[in-house]
Amino acid sequence: MKILIYSAKDFEIPFLEKANNEEHQIKYVSERLIDKTARLALGFDMISIFSADDASSKVLGLLKDFGVKHITLRSAGYDNINLKIAKKLGIKVAHTPDYSPNAIAEHAIALLLALNRKLILSNQQVSSYNFSLSELIGFDLNQKSVGVIGTGKIGKIITKILKGFGCNILAYDISEDKDFAKQYDVKYLDLPDVSRQSDIILLSVPLTTQTHYMIDTNLIKLMKKDVYIINIARGGVINTKDMVKALELKRIGAYGADVYEYEDKIFFYDHSKNKPQDSLLQTLINLPNVLITPHQAFATTEALTNIAEATFDTINCWQKGEPSKNELTLELMR
Repeated sequence: MKILIYSAKDFEIPFLEKANNEEHQIKYVSERLIDKTARLALGFDMISIFSADDASSKVLGLLKDFGVKHITLRSAGYDNINLKIAKKLGIKVAHTPDYSPNAIAEHAIALLLALNRKLILSNQQVSSYNFSLSELIGFDLNQKSVGVIGTGKIGKIITKILKGFGCNILAYDISEDKDFAKQYDVKYLDLPDVSRQSDIILLSVPLTTQTHYMIDTNLIKLMKKDVYIINIARGGVINTKDMVKALELKRIGAYGADVYEYEDKIFFYDHSKNKPQDSLLQTLINLPNVLITPHQAFATTEALTNIAEATFDTINCWQKGEPSKNELTLELMR
């Protein structure tokens, strides 16, 4: 099959090449999929896209006109594609749901530890031969109440790691896992109660119409004044303007995130010589109690291997005329 890989990154191409094993004709382009780049897909049966690509209804219509019949997402999230329109146009879509929940869960904990123990500031001080501890005071995680919002595979691994620190786990999910709760002594509560009782809140939910702006000023007002919030979900789960305001007012203790609400044209690219004109992001990253990483939680050897293998497992199934276990079906359409 002829396959076009949009948003191809240098770091992932070797993994994709290995998984392909020279079976398919692959073309890599660094461009994001948007309406203006959809024409690049002319002559290709299938395309593969990443989380920052735009597979909205307009773009899908163009892809259909150019002959695209299949789309694979090299991500678990699928909020960037209009599944209903894809189905209507007869375009099959698949994602990579379980490529490495461990990598993302571990990164969430890394963000929490780095913020709590002031590791970035500590490194900066030591580099300047400042060995004072006055600005480096953190707190024990042991016996802290941690709210895990979203107890899917990533949320469950986060829970297991935090239990190792001796944390008390509160949880919120639209689908409660009672067996898991019993095994790991997790207490499910509604979202307002999790917000009120948690010293730390970790977000691990997909971006849907229900979770969009889940964290806003109204919910922040319910939280403890020094709460730590960690977001490894999607940027749009949090109202960034509300978050910045709360941080500036010292209503929140710290914020760590591997995502940003308006990251599509920013993340995964080097803008050091031409900084984006994004005043909101600039304000956010300049706050002393904020740590933002560039959507790197998935960036481990194991995860990249799994993404590539899952992508080509789907491609091989479709080539044989067989369904893929990773296809996005009507039940998932919003």
